[in-house]
Amino acid sequence: MTRDQKYQAFRALHERAGAFVIPNPWNAGTARILTALGFEALATTSAGCAFSAGYRDSSTGLTRDEILENAKAMVEATDLPVSADLENGFGGSPEMCAETIRLASEIGLAGGSIEDASGDPRDPIYDFEFAVERVAAAAKAAHDSRFVLTARAENFLHGRPDLDDTIRRLQAFAEAGADVVYAPGLPGLEAIRKVCASVSKPVNVLMGLKGATFSVDELAAAGAKRVSVGGAFARAALGAFVRAAREVKDKGTFTFAANAISHAEVSGWMRDERQV
Repeated sequence: MTRDQKYQAFRALHERAGAFVIPNPWNAGTARILTALGFEALATTSAGCAFSAGYRDSSTGLTRDEILENAKAMVEATDLPVSADLENGFGGSPEMCAETIRLASEIGLAGGSIEDASGDPRDPIYDFEFAVERVAAAAKAAHDSRFVLTARAENFLHGRPDLDDTIRRLQAFAEAGADVVYAPGLPGLEAIRKVCASVSKPVNVLMGLKGATFSVDELAAAGAKRVSVGGAFARAALGAFVRAAREVKDKGTFTFAANAISHAEVSGWMRDERQV
């Protein structure tokens, strides 16, 4: 499937009725597994990528080149559309956001997200007008490249639980040209419902955080179009890894193996040889 075909398929998922799940692999192998399990699109996770490389999930953990290299490996591992977590565009300026979108498109990504988090703990969220300017520049680059842009409002992940400001930002991002809007960490179904009713573009909702146990059907009824899990699958995998390691270290037993996936099953989802 060509990149343009993946772009068209990705757009179509946002235009059809109901909600779809876009899970988050963190490398080529997990992308192949999720493809084999029947999902229709994938999204990268900055957290999963950072953890697998031994870094914290932060704007200073991995470079843009490293994030794009990881995303490219996933693009090449699947025929599904892949959307990338492009953090804050890897630079404050609107021009840097636009350049990041262009580079993401060139490696075959069908879409990607830009957030309004600055990476500065003293002032974690970009000022409103500047945040909108950044999205507008990213949107122009995205539309020139046939790329689905998701704009993220990060208030709830940075100690600013202001739903009104979050909605104001999402509305402005949509007006600036974002194709999808996203506010990770919303506190409940009523907040999700209010966000979805307040914006004109498809809404991505994050699941996999503690306490958020809504089903896809419930989220669709609230107005969500797309459901992602961020770093939750990576953390679930690491949770199993740590439980197994602690059992061996603390008890000297190996009962964890009873719940491990078989070598044969994993091998069945992987390639036989490196593609050139």
